[in-house]
Amino acid sequence: MADKYKIIGPVYDFLSTIYSGRQIHKCKTAMNIDLKADDKILFAGVGHGRDAIDAAEKGAQVTVVDLSATMLKNVEKNLKDKNFKHPIRLVHSDILEFDEVGEYDQVVANFFLNVFPEDFMATVMKHLGTLVKADGHFVIGDFHYPTGNVLTKAFQNAYWYIAVGIFTIFAKNAFHKIYNYPQHLENMGFSIEKKQSFNVLLIPSLWSMKASRKQVTKPQQKDVA
Repeated sequence: MADKYKIIGPVYDFLSTIYSGRQIHKCKTAMNIDLKADDKILFAGVGHGRDAIDAAEKGAQVTVVDLSATMLKNVEKNLKDKNFKHPIRLVHSDILEFDEVGEYDQVVANFFLNVFPEDFMATVMKHLGTLVKADGHFVIGDFHYPTGNVLTKAFQNAYWYIAVGIFTIFAKNAFHKIYNYPQHLENMGFSIEKKQSFNVLLIPSLWSMKASRKQVTKPQQKDVA
C-alpha cells in the first residue's frame, strides 16, 4: 500500500507546532500524566512519536503501530540516543490487523481517527477498544467538537477545516466534519473519566479525553423470607 505521508510526513511535527504553538503536543501528552511505571500503552498512528517517547520516559512499556513507513522513520530519528526502562516497540502494520486483544492498560489515538471517513473511523475505534484491558483506558486527543457561542463554534470549525483541507490535499485523508468522540465512546460502552481542553487564540480548539468501560451493576437479589 502506498505511503500517504511521504510528502507531508517529514514536516508533520513542524506543521503542528506552527499551527498550534505546541498546543497539539500538550494535547497529545496530557493523559500520560497518570501513567505508572510498567504500564502497557499502545499508540495508534503515532506521527513523530513524541507522545510515545514521553510515556516511555515515565517507565511505561510502549508499543507504536503505524501503517506509514515515513512516520515510523521519523519516530526512529527521535529515538536516537534515548534510553528507556522499556525500549519502545515499533510495529509497521495496519491497525485493524493488530490483534493484541485485551493487552493494554491504555490505548491512545492522538490525531489519528480524524484521517478516516466516519463509518470507517467508528470501525477503527471499536477495534482499538478491544485492545484495552478490562480495567484499562481509551485515550483520544483531537480537534475540539464545536461548543459554545456562534463565534466560538465558527472558529473551531474554521480551525479544523483548514487543517483537514491541507491533509486531504497532501495525504488524501478524508474530508469531513469534526467528530464527536465522546458520543462514539459512550456508544461503545465507555465512560469519560477525564477531559482537558487546549486553547488556540483563547478558544478551546483541541481536547484530550480518557475513558474507561462502564461498570455494569448487577441487580441485587431480594432475600426470600
